[in-house]
Amino acid sequence: MTQLPGQEQVDKPSNWNVPNALTSLRLLLVPVFGYFLLAQSGQNETYRLIAAGIFVIASITDYFDGYLARRNNLVTSFGKIADPIADKALTGLALIGMSILAILPWWVTIVILGRELLVTLIRFAVIKDGVIPASRGGKAKTVSQMLAILLYLLPLSGYWLILPAVVMGIAVVLTVVTGIDYVARALSVRRGAQLRREAFDEN
Repeated sequence: MTQLPGQEQVDKPSNWNVPNALTSLRLLLVPVFGYFLLAQSGQNETYRLIAAGIFVIASITDYFDGYLARRNNLVTSFGKIADPIADKALTGLALIGMSILAILPWWVTIVILGRELLVTLIRFAVIKDGVIPASRGGKAKTVSQMLAILLYLLPLSGYWLILPAVVMGIAVVLTVVTGIDYVARALSVRRGAQLRREAFDEN
């Protein structure tokens, strides 16, 4: 293919790279995590600890795959699709599994997963109008959710049971607040795109 004057050839990164390998590992860990979480109805403390360990490893890969991809310009179409799928699969399985085991109230799981579904639908709805960047609140929401899930996975007892409940309470509040904020920012993006289209039509 002839390269136009002044046009630089940009090589797309290969799908065979470390960030994508970490994402793939996280996807493979999801069913393994689910097995140890639900095995023996969650009554085996050793299995619970193994599930918690797998969750920690998967969460670490979630941080490093994105960091390495951005730092080394290794962002690929596979990573853009597989990374959020792996994240939601891990979080969703953890929440649903713990609710099945009566460790976590179902309403908490419904609120968190409902918010994620709503945000995903909105993201697709406004994708042609612009990109909604991640907010600090969204990052805090994610960290609090991961920490709360980890604490619930640990076989705690006595007064220690208060800790995961408190952290999850914070996570739920952040989930709702950031969800409302995301809707507001999406509407702003949509209005901005509409105004630009109207201005273009007038010209």
